[in-house]
Amino acid sequence: MSPIELIVTVCAVLSPTTCEETHLAFSSSVSLQQCTMGAQPYIAQWVGEHPKWQAVRWRCEYPHTNDKANAAGMTKAG
Repeated sequence: MSPIELIVTVCAVLSPTTCEETHLAFSSSVSLQQCTMGAQPYIAQWVGEHPKWQAVRWRCEYPHTNDKANAAGMTKAG
């Protein structure tokens, strides 16, 4: 199986409108659904190590799946 990325949207505790995505490596021996369902302990560990952030949502996907879609839709400037 291919490696899977756990993508967590985190927001600053002191500024909830300041959010970003963080990418965590997840086991490659599970499906995307299993990754999503089993992600909570990994997210809790990350939040424990980064107390200024809180997780608000997450998803799992194969690495670089959006890169192809973004490249196909991109046009050169100028």
